Amino acid sequence: VGSDDAFATPAQAEAWINSSPITYPVIVKAAMGGGGRGIRIVPTADDLDQMFRLASNEALNAFGDGRCFVEKYVDQPRHIEVQCLGDGTGNVIHLYDRDCSVQRRHQKVIETAPATGLPRDTRENIFQDACRLLSMNKYRNAGTVEFLVDKDGNHYFMEVNPRVQVEHTISEEVTGVDIVQTQIMIASGKTLPELGLSQESIMEPTSYAMQCRVTTENPALDFRPDTGTIDVFRMPAGFGIRLDDGPGFPGAKITPHYDSLLVKITAKARNRKEAAAKLKRALREFRVRGVTTNKSFLLNMLNNEEFMNGEITTGFIAANPDLMSPLKEKDRAQKLLAYIGEIVVNGTPKSLGAVGDAPSPVDPIVPSITPEHCQKKKSLKQIFDHEGPEAFAAAVRKNEGLLITDTTWRDAHQSLLATRLRTIDMLNIAQPTSVALQNAYSLECWGGATFDVSMRFLNECPWDRLMSLREAVPDIPFQMLLRGANAVGYTAYADNVVYDFCKMAKESGMDVFRVFDSINYLENMKLGIDAVGQAGGIVEAAVCYTGDVSDEKRGLYDLEYYLGFVRELEKCGIHVLAIKDMAGLLKPNAAHLLVGAIREEFPNLPIHVHSHDTAGTGVASMLAAANAGADAVDAATDALSGTTAQPSLGALVASTAGTDLDTGLDLHEVSKLNEYWEECRGLYAPFESGQKSGSADVYIHEMPGGQYTNLLYQSTQLGLTGQWSQVKTAYAAANRLLGDIIKVTPSSKVTGDLAQFLVANNLSEEEVIEKAEELSFPNSVIEYFQGYLGIPPFGFPEPLRSRVLKGRTIDGTDGLSCFEGRPGAQLPPYDFASSKTSLEDKWGADKISPHDIMSHALYPAVFDEFMLAKEEYGGVGCLDTRTFLTGMKVGQELDVSLEKGKNLIVK
Repeated sequence: VGSDDAFATPAQAEAWINSSPITYPVIVKAAMGGGGRGIRIVPTADDLDQMFRLASNEALNAFGDGRCFVEKYVDQPRHIEVQCLGDGTGNVIHLYDRDCSVQRRHQKVIETAPATGLPRDTRENIFQDACRLLSMNKYRNAGTVEFLVDKDGNHYFMEVNPRVQVEHTISEEVTGVDIVQTQIMIASGKTLPELGLSQESIMEPTSYAMQCRVTTENPALDFRPDTGTIDVFRMPAGFGIRLDDGPGFPGAKITPHYDSLLVKITAKARNRKEAAAKLKRALREFRVRGVTTNKSFLLNMLNNEEFMNGEITTGFIAANPDLMSPLKEKDRAQKLLAYIGEIVVNGTPKSLGAVGDAPSPVDPIVPSITPEHCQKKKSLKQIFDHEGPEAFAAAVRKNEGLLITDTTWRDAHQSLLATRLRTIDMLNIAQPTSVALQNAYSLECWGGATFDVSMRFLNECPWDRLMSLREAVPDIPFQMLLRGANAVGYTAYADNVVYDFCKMAKESGMDVFRVFDSINYLENMKLGIDAVGQAGGIVEAAVCYTGDVSDEKRGLYDLEYYLGFVRELEKCGIHVLAIKDMAGLLKPNAAHLLVGAIREEFPNLPIHVHSHDTAGTGVASMLAAANAGADAVDAATDALSGTTAQPSLGALVASTAGTDLDTGLDLHEVSKLNEYWEECRGLYAPFESGQKSGSADVYIHEMPGGQYTNLLYQSTQLGLTGQWSQVKTAYAAANRLLGDIIKVTPSSKVTGDLAQFLVANNLSEEEVIEKAEELSFPNSVIEYFQGYLGIPPFGFPEPLRSRVLKGRTIDGTDGLSCFEGRPGAQLPPYDFASSKTSLEDKWGADKISPHDIMSHALYPAVFDEFMLAKEEYGGVGCLDTRTFLTGMKVGQELDVSLEKGKNLIVK
């Protein structure tokens, strides 16, 4: 129902409305409109002048004709159109109907054929009216007769579109009639009978077709057209998918002066749901990079339950604003290519520290190790999961033989390869490891320096590493290194950070938490112990070892000191005691004395010994500890053992085989793992320190194994090349200046920083004490004396401390010069909620997880750098290590597994 004529002015339209039976609201529609342009709803007479002029001006600018019709406005109708063909002689047939109700601002978005849910009488009347209208006018060629259908099933004629429309493809798919070809044949003079077309020959559709229009419009910005150059354009394919493409191809420039339609995708299937499923699959496969598209909106539509039920109206999109929610595409392929290109052109980033030889050209071969028989007894992991940490500790004490912790996945590469081992190389060997080491005490795979290094240098999320390894190795306990009140950082954190971190780590797959403090400060230890206990983890509290209990002349750190500290730890309710010998100072005789004394006083407490093989006595010391009553010792696969790493796993397995200390590990299986690691280590040649042998001078300088290679590299970076021997000597001097402290991260960093400071400034111990008030000490040294790490066992050295702190105060305090007691105890609780809000505002809510919030709480600057790298290059953890470090060679082909079932081929 509407005007017969188009009007040029609002006054003409008003006069017709006043003389006609229709009432407001009405709709003003441009005579020469199309694509939703030149249409406005007029709610009342007061709105007519403004709405008419808007529609008229839009039509005039777009089509050169501003005249408009006035029609009855039907509220919330369905838009149904009939595809027809006429030959100019009065012969007219229809190709059934299409539902075009999914519209935005009167422009069709998704079309389906045939229309579903219409009353049968309404549908037949629409077909008859369409054909009668065209036949009476002897219509020639293809045309579309469009109707609105209200909620009561009444239909209203809208218009005839005398052309092939965008959505004609779905009618072709369900009827099998080539509309474009037929129109050309009719134009050449053929009649419908001559073409063999009659209404009887057009079978009622038994299939279903659905079409969507992919455009360069941004739904999140009110469908604003986007412009730019298309970088990637990969269209979908497959059975039942039809593509009618437009201006899209790699390198195409999308301008604001052309229609935004890139391609029409049509899916054909047996029913609506199957067609929608095919269309969704095609949209997910469709890749466009360089410009924004409306893909997210289309996918949201196809996932909408109301749309899938079939009967929706033209107001559906306006009533569902959630359809505009953007789809965050990963764009993994392009980002990986950008990373590889960056490495090829500019080389490995200097910050990564890859200064050694090139990675080996040999790809490690993953061995096949299958269990020969089923495990009859419960594993330690099963005991812990089902019975708790106390049962785990009891099982360790009852175990016959020596249990082994394999440190290959953490401390071994931290000590030898600057902590640069990547997750992919662990995952590659995870399945054989789960078989060969099924009787192990644990796999040390997390914590310590691995947390920040994975983000800072490897562009990997440490939480993803933990969870992916846990999934790959479900039945061996995982172990991590927890720095007491410092969690996995280098400073004190608010108590709630440590508690929440331990809870999150336990939930992500961690079992055994080796809790230590870098200066054996009990108050710091208590926080870590309580946090792990509350999280439900296994508390393995460590007494850090330095000095030599077998040498009565060594001084402060004698046997009674260690027994006293163990007594305090035992009072805290720990499950396992660890003796943590960071530098490899635990000689065989000392190991026997210390472990024997602890075992005698604490017969039920499991003892786990950790050492480094810097002097070459590691295997002997571990065997001595085991013979004295230790339940478990740390070792590393042979290829990553010795020198500053842990003693050889293979040597311990072979040495104890068939004895009371039998490890329960098979030497052949362990050797197969080692063959993989021998080849894998070659990939990390750029991070080798150059150290070719052990060195007994560790008993003099007492440098931790994990620090040895890092400090060697740092000294080179600081211009101290050729002065490594002086640095080692200065390290011993720095230790004396600091009061002969326990040296393990972060206290070892304090000692190392001071040692480099001594060498760089050519200072003696006496000169440091004498000039302390005027020297610009490294910040870590100042913070040590301010009590940031806690209070060392025998207090701070004087007068050096007083002189260093003279005139200094701690930032954020009311003039406090140093902490008294545990520094973190004075910190307010960390505001995780505020952090979550700020991170989501900065990076997007979909990109921030609870794990990310925790990573930021621990390492805010490192996390931000990690996120920037992730934004630019995506997840590079899927690249093999050689490509990660050196890029690709000319002619090389690379197969990258993005996820299970999805591989990227790069040539």
